[in-house]
Amino acid sequence: MYNTYIDTADKAVCHLFLHCCFRDGNFTEAEIDKVSEKFVALGLQKDINFKDELVQYRSYKDTVADERQYIQDLISQINPTNELALFSYCLELSLSDNTLVFGEEELLKTIGTVLQIDAPEQEIIRKVFLQRQVVAANKFF
Repeated sequence: MYNTYIDTADKAVCHLFLHCCFRDGNFTEAEIDKVSEKFVALGLQKDINFKDELVQYRSYKDTVADERQYIQDLISQINPTNELALFSYCLELSLSDNTLVFGEEELLKTIGTVLQIDAPEQEIIRKVFLQRQVVAANKFF
């Protein structure tokens, strides 16, 4: 179902970001705000409507049988040239509720693999992101 709907890179980015937040089964208002914030920061709102994409995502998310294939399809549609940046956005959105459950961890590994980011690079990105969160929270380096 999603294959016929997601027909642009912008939609694919939006749905990938939504999937990163929805993966743990909880989707709070704060997470919706975080995705929406990224959506606007990247200028995606110019061509597509976030609320419409959220409705579309919710309509098909339970029918995704093969998550790896879904991620491959989305990333193929995006065709990123800045893989590490895309991975870091996905990491940030997965951690937007300040927890990382097993399913989210597996999702991030899948995203990293599809983006051809090896495990040591993925770990560095995680460490940098987590340290930035600590600095932001504690206001010191």
